[in-house]
Amino acid sequence: MIGGCTALILAGGDSRRMGQDKADLVLDGKTLLWRVTATMQSLFPKVIVSVREMRAGLDVPQVCDELPASGPLTGLIAGLTQAGTPWVFAVACDMPFVTPAVVSQLAIYRAGHQAVVPLVGGYPQPLAAFYAASGLGVMRASLAQGDKSLRSMLQRLEVRYVSEAELRDCDPQLRSFFDLDTPQDVLTALK
Repeated sequence: MIGGCTALILAGGDSRRMGQDKADLVLDGKTLLWRVTATMQSLFPKVIVSVREMRAGLDVPQVCDELPASGPLTGLIAGLTQAGTPWVFAVACDMPFVTPAVVSQLAIYRAGHQAVVPLVGGYPQPLAAFYAASGLGVMRASLAQGDKSLRSMLQRLEVRYVSEAELRDCDPQLRSFFDLDTPQDVLTALK
């Protein structure tokens, strides 16, 4: 188990490009939310799901966004506030292939930083990343200034970016960072 940390699964998005709630999409007989939750429960003593409104039938605690339609930054703030641990690992519910090995590798880099964020294809992956509770002030300030962008907020934190080379040792094809945003992504995932 990764100590001092809570897993925060973000499942409060609009799913506009998918056309239906991504959390409830079924892949190999299990919903995306179930798959990610099971992986997180194998790694963390506590798992929370960030939602826009409470979901029926979940066996894990839920936290609602404080501001409606404010994106994942609002979910991250709500989750960090409720977690009661120094860190959260934030992961999107549409990332069904995230592996324990990748999460454990990222956890190694937390000391001395406020966030640990993978870089894949030259882009930060803020929804498969560790965030420290010490960064809550910066996150709230970003939101108060009307900036809802996670990537923009990262510019204000002390971030340890983790390169593809560092990640490939535990996930050679970087499948952990494949997210399902569109029906085409689902077809690709089934292959």
